Amino acid sequence: MSSNEDPISPIRQAEQHFGIQFPPDYRHFLATQGSMSQFVLPADDYLMINEAAELVEVNEAGEFQERFPGSLVIGGDGSREMLTYDFRHDPPPLVLLDVSAQDWSSAIHQASSLTAFLEEFPQTGWKWDDPAP
Repeated sequence: MSSNEDPISPIRQAEQHFGIQFPPDYRHFLATQGSMSQFVLPADDYLMINEAAELVEVNEAGEFQERFPGSLVIGGDGSREMLTYDFRHDPPPLVLLDVSAQDWSSAIHQASSLTAFLEEFPQTGWKWDDPAP
């Protein structure tokens, strides 16, 4: 088999497409859990995290790269709010953006990492009033 025929994981394909390397905890989540879509208790908020194979389509559908340079939408609340990495920062924090937002000024900080987000979310649910740093 030639190197052109070697399978590339969906995670690596997405990283190459966006020209970024995912944070280690997000790569681990994608490799082990893959995705999630559920109401999270006790917060009783809906949380969806897309699988790696969906990332290109999700981000291109909303033209997020054009409106939010350095963004990577990874999920959301199943409706209008998009859980988004802000790769303008290192390490990239997670923020919440409405699908109709025009620029980064609408971003609401959620957590400094996916690990922190997943630990806090059952208690806090979506944060609606924490401005992005």
